[in-house]
Amino acid sequence: MKQLPFACTLLAASMTLGLSQAQASFTVGNTDISFGGFIKLDVMLNDTPDGNLATGIGRDFYVPSLTPVGGDGESTKFDMHARQSRFFFTTNTKLENGKTLGARLEFDMMSTPGGDQRISNGYSPGIRHAFFTYDKWLFGQTWSTFMDLTSLPESVDFVGNTDGQIFVRQPQIRYTHGNFQFAIENPESTITPGPTGGRVVSDDNTMPDLVARYNHKADWGSLSVSGLVRQLTYEDRALQIDDSVMGYGLSVTGKVMVSESNDIRFTFNTGKGLGRYIGLNTANGAVLDANGELHAIKSTGFTAAYRHVWDANWRTNLIYATLRVDNDTALTGVAATKSTESLAANMIYQASRHLQFGLEFRHATRKLESGTDGDLNRLQFMAKYDF
Repeated sequence: MKQLPFACTLLAASMTLGLSQAQASFTVGNTDISFGGFIKLDVMLNDTPDGNLATGIGRDFYVPSLTPVGGDGESTKFDMHARQSRFFFTTNTKLENGKTLGARLEFDMMSTPGGDQRISNGYSPGIRHAFFTYDKWLFGQTWSTFMDLTSLPESVDFVGNTDGQIFVRQPQIRYTHGNFQFAIENPESTITPGPTGGRVVSDDNTMPDLVARYNHKADWGSLSVSGLVRQLTYEDRALQIDDSVMGYGLSVTGKVMVSESNDIRFTFNTGKGLGRYIGLNTANGAVLDANGELHAIKSTGFTAAYRHVWDANWRTNLIYATLRVDNDTALTGVAATKSTESLAANMIYQASRHLQFGLEFRHATRKLESGTDGDLNRLQFMAKYDF
């Protein structure tokens, strides 16, 4: 099967994410077209002793901010879904000038509305990736340049090291020169409106998010260092609010090969105003004070994962992740999340090149500024067919 040159980086990263490596391809004129994806069934038992985990995305995959706190636990919940199943198309066209024009369009149903579990369990597809590449440029929606895919662990869960991980897909223009990457990306601000908590998602930015990244690969593994500069803005004429504050972020991530098949993957992410970039938006990017002024919220995340391959069929991953948020409680109130952390262990059986099964246990904790906390225990099974 012919591999698409423009997609090499994403396809290599797909191994980290446990995505499909199989593709069916054909040629139309000067364009190679490929189709691939996977079907994945997730089966979960959720125990939340400190409150009820409501039906929704928090029961489809691990979302740190949704771990219940300070309540009375209910009985263990059983869930099944196939929403993570996905499919993609890629193209690779040789142009008259000798250069290559590539494209990728990918969909899944993981976090889209439009269905329920009563009768059909039908959900609308949602765009994951929609971009094209030309020469050293990328235009469209894909993983943020601030995110390092090679540091993601192999997990039965959708993400795995969610608490401290940078995890964002968004529209962007990216330029790659050797080991360096530079991008302007779509901005979006999440604001805590005051001590009562909550979230305002504003779309009032006047500048894009700016990302610069350096990637280094060697025999021992890989290392990436990224910087982010962004503007957080909130404008509401009716409330006489019109303010913005600058945010920044630093990300150091990598993978260290312990042996030919075993590795350690790590991330360290910190900054003020990271907000939606880290931990699936556990903390907002900024908080509004009584004078209508914004203050960026500092957060720091760390993750580490060890992957051990037992033999040609069996492998294990141990995953730890944590997020610490430095809230000014006079502005955010004491109901704001102070920290989250999770510890997971899995065993994955590779039955064949296209078929795998996995079992994972996760223990997670969320703590508020008030000192109230709560736990989540999840046992998750997957069956996955790559095509």
